[in-house]
Amino acid sequence: MRSFRADYVFPVYADPVKNGIVTVDDTGKIVSMSDNPADHHDPHVEKLTGIICPGFINAHCHLELSHMANKIAAGTGLIDFIKNLQTTRNAEQAEIEEAAIRADQYMYDHGIVAVGDISNSAVTAAIKAKSKLYYHTFVETFGFLPDRATDVFDKALALMEQFKPQSVSVTPHAPYSVSKELFKLIKNYSDKHENLLSMHNQECDDENKFYRYKLGGFLDLYDYFGIDISFFKPQARNSLQSVLPLLSSQQPILMVHNTCTNLKDIYFIKRFDKKINWCFCPNANLYIEKKLPKIDLFLDQGNNITLGTDSLASNDKLCILSEMRTLQQHFPSLETSRLMQWATINGARFLGIDNDKGSLEAGKTPGLNLISGMDGLKLTSESKVTKLV
Repeated sequence: MRSFRADYVFPVYADPVKNGIVTVDDTGKIVSMSDNPADHHDPHVEKLTGIICPGFINAHCHLELSHMANKIAAGTGLIDFIKNLQTTRNAEQAEIEEAAIRADQYMYDHGIVAVGDISNSAVTAAIKAKSKLYYHTFVETFGFLPDRATDVFDKALALMEQFKPQSVSVTPHAPYSVSKELFKLIKNYSDKHENLLSMHNQECDDENKFYRYKLGGFLDLYDYFGIDISFFKPQARNSLQSVLPLLSSQQPILMVHNTCTNLKDIYFIKRFDKKINWCFCPNANLYIEKKLPKIDLFLDQGNNITLGTDSLASNDKLCILSEMRTLQQHFPSLETSRLMQWATINGARFLGIDNDKGSLEAGKTPGLNLISGMDGLKLTSESKVTKLV
């Protein structure tokens, strides 16, 4: 049994508690929370400076790309990033596994307790099975050519089997890399099976330009990869609006990045019975496009908002606190309490593990983090996270 007191405790499901005390048993299960001044004099209470919060949920990561750290130049834009990623991602399996193991441990040490992870191969399956973190794996499908849809989908289902009995689902990569036929196969499967969905969404202006007018940098990308897209007709609307009807209404859907999502897109989704969640990965957005989503547009729209790190190909660290710092730096009106919800309970809700993770409630084992280097309740450039439990 251990008890911790801090300047503030963020239970997340309730307001921050000043001088709060959290007690956990030897398994990390929350036993109680207290703000009783009499308990402050208990010599067994560990007194800490900063705020205590639940373990973080990384809603979007690519563990299998951890060996790509520092291999792709920053600020080149999504089109060149994709080209560079596809031409440099191959490596010896031992190198990929060693980097993934280090990244998994880094996330654990920096207070992450659960991860929504994108996989294109089974190289991380054994690592996840042994990890201290909870993983849900999204087996990602690529296939913009209609005649390849069935083959791509069948291979994704086969890959899913290599991750079981871990939590796993099949998902589309992005509007520009998945054909209407492949979207329909995923939708039919999702309508009949439990199958969480996660899709890269509107990472750059060219994605919307391609869908609206069949213009922009993606034409060069398809040509670069030798893909004939003569069959594709411009949709006269943004990519999100074009593919949303092709997604299942039965499953939670995580829209990731949303760098160029606008208010019309947000209002458009309200016309459909879709379980849309947003995920922001600000450090990756800055790394790739040198641009951030218009965060203010998403506030109080009724959709669950989460945070992710993306991969070490597009980020210098897999740290949710770093993502929170970046957002508060660029959007000073974002309160830490709101960011804390995005970093904890909202991700847990999307992954379906909020019965045990995401908030400091008796009976849960959410992990405990200490965030120090605060300016009152504001994050600073000096803020860092220490895993307590």
